[in-house]
Amino acid sequence: MTALTAGRHSDVVVIGFGRGTADVAPLIATATAWGMTGAVGETLRLPAPPGFDAGSVLLVGLGEPDPDGGYGPDALRQAAGVAARALAGVPSVVLALPAATPEAVEAVTLGAVLGQYSFDAYRSARQPAATEWGVLTGLDHAEADAAVRRAVVLAHEVNRARDLVNTPANDLYPEVFAAEVQAVGAEHGPAVEVLDEKALAAAGFGGLLGVGQGSVRPPRLVRISYAHPDAATGIALIGKGITYDSGGLSLKPVGSNEIMKRDMAGAAAVFAAVVAAARLEVPVRVSGWLALAENMPSGSATRPGDVLRMYDGRTVEVLNTDAEGRIVLADAIARAAEDEPDVIVDVATLTFAMRMALGNRMFGVMSPSEAFAARGAAAARRAGEQAWPLPLPADLRPSLNSTVADIANVGERLGGALVAGLFLKEFVPDGTPWAHLDIAGPAFHEGEPHGDTPRGGTGAAVRTLVQLMRELAEAGT
Repeated sequence: MTALTAGRHSDVVVIGFGRGTADVAPLIATATAWGMTGAVGETLRLPAPPGFDAGSVLLVGLGEPDPDGGYGPDALRQAAGVAARALAGVPSVVLALPAATPEAVEAVTLGAVLGQYSFDAYRSARQPAATEWGVLTGLDHAEADAAVRRAVVLAHEVNRARDLVNTPANDLYPEVFAAEVQAVGAEHGPAVEVLDEKALAAAGFGGLLGVGQGSVRPPRLVRISYAHPDAATGIALIGKGITYDSGGLSLKPVGSNEIMKRDMAGAAAVFAAVVAAARLEVPVRVSGWLALAENMPSGSATRPGDVLRMYDGRTVEVLNTDAEGRIVLADAIARAAEDEPDVIVDVATLTFAMRMALGNRMFGVMSPSEAFAARGAAAARRAGEQAWPLPLPADLRPSLNSTVADIANVGERLGGALVAGLFLKEFVPDGTPWAHLDIAGPAFHEGEPHGDTPRGGTGAAVRTLVQLMRELAEAGT
């Protein structure tokens, strides 16, 4: 991806179609005659008119303009994503979307790289990608190129998370995931530490071991960390990494198992976000904790009614083995807290209840602090992801009481996503700012592609985590 400050020959020039695009009025008139309205997602490819040094023109809808008549980053990113998908395989493309600022150049580039994404590792025939893309802008070369680089790095890390989520569970299990983190850490600089099942047992990670004991593929706890020399803020990110979730002995019903390879999307997001922070030199100290396990039924699996002793010494009665994500997260949160980070954020495809509450495109942000939950949701929106702050009602906490252990892993069914958040809160030190991101809805898209979102793994929360790290670093937490 290149920033261009002047026109150049290409196979296709992409032009935005929306109000305020009078400079291409003849094309707009033709598009309107063909029934285009300028809505986001619309495309129309036409022969290039005189004066265009290109083979053809692709008009792409920008949607409604902002009050000032321009188009914000979301509209530009979505339009670029639609265009990239429509032009898969075209050798050279110039994006002549409104890109007069570094933020606009970054949005157009990000959308284009995300829109080109295709997971075809298991296909015999692969779709060729465009070999050369450019963004047309009037910015100074250095400023434009820096914006392009930021976007390309971030998009590559989002796509890294997508690849991991899309990889079948027979090829991506805890040991393999951990090895991938080690390889990427060696390439880009973050330090990586892996605890295998023996080390987990010696250290007392009873929650992670209990969830993983039904599988022949043992669990792992991976720590990936990066520290900028000027960092004043320490952040711990914890990701749920259930590489396949059958539900354990509380087996999921038919129809619910088919996409459970995606239950490690939280760990994938944390992994990719830490690598992105290192590559972009975000001025933070960040440790990413990936709690990796397979949740399988077998003669050695944890049974409903069993009690697990967690890393921090407390006991959990397992009433439902399909509520396993909160158990592995709790162990990792307790360990991450020992490093005394300034902020803790966990990310997980945790509950179906969250999908029922917010749908499939939005994730929930929970925290004991309403201000911090709102801060996390706002960072998500600025990063181009949909999120909403949710409460942690104290009246739901008694439903987690156990008759035999310190706490049960499930409680009241109604408000189940909030109950899960309350369970995790028990393992966060008092006074430490903490947020829980339940990405169960947007982590895996089963419908047709839209905007810069493909089918399958979406890389949900990677951009949010990077944005939040930047903002926390800037504010000094």
